[in-house]
Parts: sequence; structure tokens; C-alpha cells
Amino acid sequence: MAKTKVALLTAGGLAPCLSSAVGGLIERYTDIAPDADIIAYKSGYRGLLMDYKIEINQHMREQAHVLHRYGGSPIGNSRVKLTNVADCVKRGLIKEGQNPLQVAAERLAADGITILHTIGGDDTNTTAADLAAYLGANGYDLTVVGLPKTVDNDVVPIKQSLGAWTAAEVGARFFDNVSNEQSAAPRTLVIHEVMGRHCGWLTAATARAYIQRVKHNEYVEGFMMNEALKNIDGLYLPETHFDMESEAERLKEMMDKTGFVTLFVSEGACMDEIIADREAAGEEIKRDAFGHVQLDKINVGGWFQQHFAKLLQAERSMVQKSGYYARSAPANYEDLRLIQSMVDLAVESGLNGVSGVTGHDEDQGGKLRAIEFPRIKGGKAFDLNTPWFKDVMDHLGQKFRPAA
Repeated sequence: MAKTKVALLTAGGLAPCLSSAVGGLIERYTDIAPDADIIAYKSGYRGLLMDYKIEINQHMREQAHVLHRYGGSPIGNSRVKLTNVADCVKRGLIKEGQNPLQVAAERLAADGITILHTIGGDDTNTTAADLAAYLGANGYDLTVVGLPKTVDNDVVPIKQSLGAWTAAEVGARFFDNVSNEQSAAPRTLVIHEVMGRHCGWLTAATARAYIQRVKHNEYVEGFMMNEALKNIDGLYLPETHFDMESEAERLKEMMDKTGFVTLFVSEGACMDEIIADREAAGEEIKRDAFGHVQLDKINVGGWFQQHFAKLLQAERSMVQKSGYYARSAPANYEDLRLIQSMVDLAVESGLNGVSGVTGHDEDQGGKLRAIEFPRIKGGKAFDLNTPWFKDVMDHLGQKFRPAA
């Protein structure tokens, strides 16, 4: 029987769970399979292709608990799609004529890996699915078990992705300070842009966390530091649609009354309209190796600022983005509990030879299980009928309708 040898990698963007998930996997294997060797491929699939790895020694095992205190990834991330041969060649990850899947498979075999854990979002785990399929079709005896991380919480069919709860809480804390900018100048428009390409869950959850955070504030009558200063006046998601003219009229009334307006905007809100406008103007829209539009080039928050600042006759406007601050935070209590449960199942699945992505399966009553790789995909839309979201919109007094 082959000796158990475990490999870990983290990939894609950061989320407040990567460090803890790595630490948790090391701790769990040390507890129940102490004879198993553990390595980590540095910077995700890039490290797998280029043979950059970290040997997890005894001292690192003993100190793995420290990783629960940190954000970021202790083993590094990258964005690599193993089926995008041209991109891998262009970046120097493989040579001309090589197949990235074959290079990865041969590296795993040469390293004697029996269990591979991939920690990432839909791109990471769909890439893991491609790799698992290649390994199975070509006679490699290796189990691949993914853990789902994404602040967007948009992986099908997983109920809750690792890191999303923390990102919402930290994003709310970020904006609690930023909201005070409303007192810096008359007729100020502040836009809080939150991560979320196709899914508005994080923007909505951040708004909810922010409302809960400030609802018990004590104010002094007569000063500007009042309840209105801490309000959210508009919330915009990829799943919702609004009429610019009527929305501007509503918000201008607020601006005239209080002297400031606060908007929470998902980075994917109105993205289709913005792309269509720019492509119609002859602009080339840049996309990454996975075919995703590069959102920093689209600048949704800037688009909202450009349009609403003029319509609201704002004298000062600004866009503040909590994304990098929130996604780099260490996991909070709720995420730590979720990480532990998924790590325990991931290790159990790995040792039992069961490949898949650990998560609460929405198609099976929310049961925590190793979900089959072919069922994993990204772009899950936020359910606008979620009861707490309706409470948020009632609190804002904002009407919305689903996007077409």
C-alpha cells in the first residue's frame, strides 16, 4: 500500500479562510494520520506546474494553529487555468507543445502525491475537476478534494462558501469609518463598492452587517453625527434593476434634505450595460485567462459616481472599495466553525478516496458532503427572496425589481 502523501494548494483571489484552512488541514492530518507526509505547492497551480513547493516539517505542524490568526494565504495564490494552454505557454508555465494537465499530473505522480487538496472558488475547483478527470482517465491513482472559498458566496450548489461571512463583517467595519466622510463637505456622495462579479450576496450581506453594527449607536441631537449620517440610501446588485431617472429623483430629494447620499454598489452591478456602452464606443474589453471581464478596468463604482454625482448635483463625490481590506482579513468565529467542519470532512474524504468539493449541498437538503466535481460551477445568483434581504430593503425604503 502506497504511503499517504498529501499536497495542498490555494488559488484564485484571497478570502478570509485560506490561512485557517491550510492550518486546519495540517492539524487534522497530524491528529489522525500523523505518518502522512504533507507538502504545499507554492502559488497554487503555478507552483504545481513549475515544481515550486514547501515541505511541511514537524515544526510547521506544531505551529499550524498560528495560521488561524491570519488572513491571506501562507502558501501563496495565483490564477491559472490548466485547460487554457495558450495562456500557460504565454506565461512561461509550460513549454510549447506541452499539455498543462499532463504536466500537472506527472508532477503529482513524481512527488508521490496520493491526496490533493485545492482551496479556492469556482475557477479553482472547476480546474480541479478538469485535473481530477484527467487523472482518472489516464490511470493516475490520486484523490482530489476541494474546499470552497469565495467572498462572493456564488458557488453552485454550495450553500455557504468559506470566508464570505467574514468579508461581510469586515466590509461593514470598514464603511463604519468611511461613512464619516459625509461630514467633510456639503452635498457629498459616498459610494461603497463591494466585491461581487455576478452575485450580490456580499454587497447585501455587508449592508445587513453595517445596519446591525450602527443600529445601537448613541447620537446627540443637533449635531451632524446623527442617524441619517449612518444611513444607506441605495443598494445595487447584479440581480436588481433600476430606472436611472426615477432613482436619481429619489436620491436628489435625500441630498437636498440631509446634504449627503450613501450608496452600496456591487462591483458587478449594471456591468452588462457598462460593457455594452463601451463596446459600442469601440473599446476593447479585456478578459482574464478564465474569460472573465477584468472588473478593475470596468470600474462600476466610477460609473455610478459619474452618473449620480451630476444628477444629484453633488459638490463632492468619492468611491471607496472595501474589497481588498475585507478579503485579506483573518476568519471570524462563524467562518472558523465552518472551516473546521469542512476541513474534517475533506480529510476524511481524502483518506477514504472520495473526490469532490466539501460543502453543504443545496440539492440535498443542505447536507455537508463531498459534492461531485461535475456539479460545481460559479455564477450562482443571490436569491432576492431571502428573508433577511427583504428586511434590508424595507429598512432602506428602496423599491427594486429583478434584473432582466
